Amino acid sequence: MLNSLIGLLGFQMSTAVLVVTILGCLIVGAVVGVFVFRAIVSKKINNAKNSAKSIIEDAHLEAKTILKEASLSAQEESLKIKTETENELKERRIEIEKLNNRFLQREEFINNREQSLDKKNDALESFKEKLESQEKQIVEKQNEIAKIQEEASKELQRIAGLTKEEAKSALIAQITDEAKYDAAVKLKEIEQEMNDNAHKYATEIISNAIQKYSADLTSEATVTTVTLPSDDMKGRLIGREGRNIKALEQATGIDIIIDDTPEAIVLSGFDPIRREIARIAITKLIQDGRIHPARIEETVTKTRRDIEHDIKEAGESAILETGVIGLHPELVKTLGRLKYRTSYGQNVLRHAVEVSFIAGMLASELGCDEMVAKRGGLLHDIGKAVDHEVEGTHVSIGVQLARKYKENDKVINCIEAHHGDVEFACIEAILVQAADTISSARPGARRESIENYVKRLEKLEQISSSFSGVEKAYAIQAGREIRIIVKPEEVTDQQAIILARDIAKKIESELEYPGQIKVNVIRETRSVDFAK
Repeated sequence: MLNSLIGLLGFQMSTAVLVVTILGCLIVGAVVGVFVFRAIVSKKINNAKNSAKSIIEDAHLEAKTILKEASLSAQEESLKIKTETENELKERRIEIEKLNNRFLQREEFINNREQSLDKKNDALESFKEKLESQEKQIVEKQNEIAKIQEEASKELQRIAGLTKEEAKSALIAQITDEAKYDAAVKLKEIEQEMNDNAHKYATEIISNAIQKYSADLTSEATVTTVTLPSDDMKGRLIGREGRNIKALEQATGIDIIIDDTPEAIVLSGFDPIRREIARIAITKLIQDGRIHPARIEETVTKTRRDIEHDIKEAGESAILETGVIGLHPELVKTLGRLKYRTSYGQNVLRHAVEVSFIAGMLASELGCDEMVAKRGGLLHDIGKAVDHEVEGTHVSIGVQLARKYKENDKVINCIEAHHGDVEFACIEAILVQAADTISSARPGARRESIENYVKRLEKLEQISSSFSGVEKAYAIQAGREIRIIVKPEEVTDQQAIILARDIAKKIESELEYPGQIKVNVIRETRSVDFAK
């Protein structure tokens, strides 16, 4: 047991020694480790200090360099700003000096001006005083003159036995009567002399103008009757069941009248161009001998093209002949259509050319615008080319065409006033009207017999007088207007409007006429009494 205890104690002691030894070793190792760690840390700290010191030194050097460069840059910028400032100040000083010099000059000018004004003011004051003195003298003299006149007037009144106003009135009345008498005598002499000279001068001008223009007395007329080689041709023109004549009427727009007239047919239609196309086409068909609807249509189409070409050539020939230039192409074409239009047997295109020549010669004699007169004369009847297609008189239609194609205002007035529908706005319009009258009144120019003309006017007046309430009816302006005077006690204002329309309708149904007829109903009320 003792051995066990001893052995146990020995084991415990060895264990303690071992533990102590281990602890000692650990302590020594820890101390050594601490010293080693301190040495390592110290070395690293020294290295870090050295590195930091090196960095700081580099930073100081770099900072010094930057500061040095910044200082140099600042010095350069400062020098530059200083230089610019000095230059600017120098310029400002120069400007200030200039302004100062200008101000001094201005001040000197103002001083001189003030001195001049002072001198003028002094002169004006002196002149004013002089004027006032002269005015006083004038007033004194006027007063003296007034006194003398008053004394003279009183003396004159005493001698004449009249007051001043009575003498003045008597003298004025006497002078006025004498002046009126002298003026009336002189005016009568001037009027007589002017009428004598005007008649003589006008006759001479018109004679010279007519003498200078030489034209045929007779003019061609549009033929409306087609001569046939035989009466058998009528049947061929009619065709089976009338198909040929229907095709002709449909293609030409003209009524073909086939009656008992031997070897002739009549073409009826208001359009002269269509009537001429129908005449030429029928003539060609008769010569060709082949008459059927297809051939009729072909012939009419070809004839229409030929007529259109002929119309254009006729218009161009007219303006070339008269020397009127600058017309619109459509106006030239419309002018050419007048070749197939007649007025009382006179070809309207030849009439227009003749009026153009005569009006131009009259204008030349009077010193007026010759080209305006010739242009107005050539276009004065342009409305007749389309008056069967457009409503209105040939005058109104012509004015519309002229305005549409931008003609001169004077030319338009020549067209509008050549029948007296409006007032004359220029002397050329008067000359165109005179030339129109001369051309239409020349012997042989118009072939309609006076009997037919009178019968037409009588028929117009007869139709108008057939209505109740009509007192008188007068056909004027060559049958272009009918003036109807009604009884005011039978026809009211409202009934007059209806009467004008009824008369116009009856004229349309019973008469054939170119253009239009103006129906003018006049209702006048008069109150008459007698003082006994």
